[in-house]
Amino acid sequence: MIPEKIRELVLRELELDEAARVVPEARFVDDLGADSLRIFALVTALEDAFDVSIDDNEIQDIQTVADAVRTVEGLVAGRV
Repeated sequence: MIPEKIRELVLRELELDEAARVVPEARFVDDLGADSLRIFALVTALEDAFDVSIDDNEIQDIQTVADAVRTVEGLVAGRV
């Protein structure tokens, strides 16, 4: 569920079409063309969608779609 929701958010926030290759290894900047404003919007959307708070250090570590999934899953699991 988390990976699918993140894929939807990436498509929306980065304004990509459905055919975009939003795969785990896709890098936000290099592969998906995200700039710093789009990444900020994506992080905000992730925080809102999953009711988590991603700190600045974690944001810097999120380079790929898989990194985003891993970060969100860890934050959600920490609430249980």
